[in-house]
Amino acid sequence: MAEGAAGATPVPTATATAAVTATATTAVTGTATTAVTATAIATPAPGPAVRRRRRVRPPWAALVLAAAVSALVLLAGTAWPDRPAVQAWRTVCLAITVQALPFLLLGTLLSGAINAFVPADLFTRVLPRRPALAVPVAGMAGAVLPGCECASVPVANSLIRRGVTPAAAFAFLLSAPAINPVVLTATAVAFPGNPAMVAARLLASLATAAVMGWLWLWLGKEEWLRPVVRHTGHRHGGNRWREFREGFQHDFLHAGGFLVLGAMAAATFNVAVPRSVLDTFSGSPWLSVLFLAGLAVLLAVCSEADAFVAASLTGFSPTARLAFMVVGPMVDLKLIALQAGTFGRAFAVRFSTATTVVAVAASVLIGGTLL
Repeated sequence: MAEGAAGATPVPTATATAAVTATATTAVTGTATTAVTATAIATPAPGPAVRRRRRVRPPWAALVLAAAVSALVLLAGTAWPDRPAVQAWRTVCLAITVQALPFLLLGTLLSGAINAFVPADLFTRVLPRRPALAVPVAGMAGAVLPGCECASVPVANSLIRRGVTPAAAFAFLLSAPAINPVVLTATAVAFPGNPAMVAARLLASLATAAVMGWLWLWLGKEEWLRPVVRHTGHRHGGNRWREFREGFQHDFLHAGGFLVLGAMAAATFNVAVPRSVLDTFSGSPWLSVLFLAGLAVLLAVCSEADAFVAASLTGFSPTARLAFMVVGPMVDLKLIALQAGTFGRAFAVRFSTATTVVAVAASVLIGGTLL
């Protein structure tokens, strides 16, 4: 019996010791209170300690962001970055990152504010109860957010956590960076005297967002969508400002790391592909549409600036340039990276591929009619 007790696991041993101690104490004092106290003191409580250790793990995306920024700073003081190709790569990478960070900051601030201050049932009360009707309403609501695709991802994630159907949140995610007033105004300035281009961009982007929302209702599966796990909404009795700060810090650091990775990939393509490749595809109407759609994905230009890039591609047809402006705000390298880090890689691969196909089809149909 002694050897069996000695070979037992630590938890039963502590329990047995507590029971013996409690029995001896009760026999001497004749009180049951001491027995309860001895048992409570001797019984270990490993659960909270384990949860505390898990809670302090830093997000690896934040480490990627810190490492990338540190590498760029260190390389800036050496002779190797003085080469023209490296200088161009660094300029493009920093330009994309600096251009997108303010809008990412806006999006994470909105996400934190929604999570901490907005009532949980507001969005479910505003949107139609039927998901098929909520999709186009959410798509049109994207016009109220003056930001780019970097801002829409954390906001859409917050909407899903607040009970909005994912199909409506994804329609908002796609439409917000493409049909907001800032983008449409930039398009009108980039294409002066051509209101048909502004109307074509608005209709093609809105149609793509609605179709993708309906496709998710029809074919989407829950196992493809794995949102970031953290608290949803204001906790009763908690401090709203602390919840806002924690939510903003988590989302910004998490999304910022993937933003840097996407900017580095886009800069690599921008420097590696020669200008002569553009002239090869501009002669064919179909190849020009597909090429500019793929170029929009790889260049990852912010939606507030892509109209000026499209206007400069004068060798391509208006429909091809429309495809560049419709695909870019919905599918690009940094947006795919943000979606993968927020919703999971399985979702990002399927959703970005389907969005590209739908966006190209909408651009060809609407561009061929209006332009």
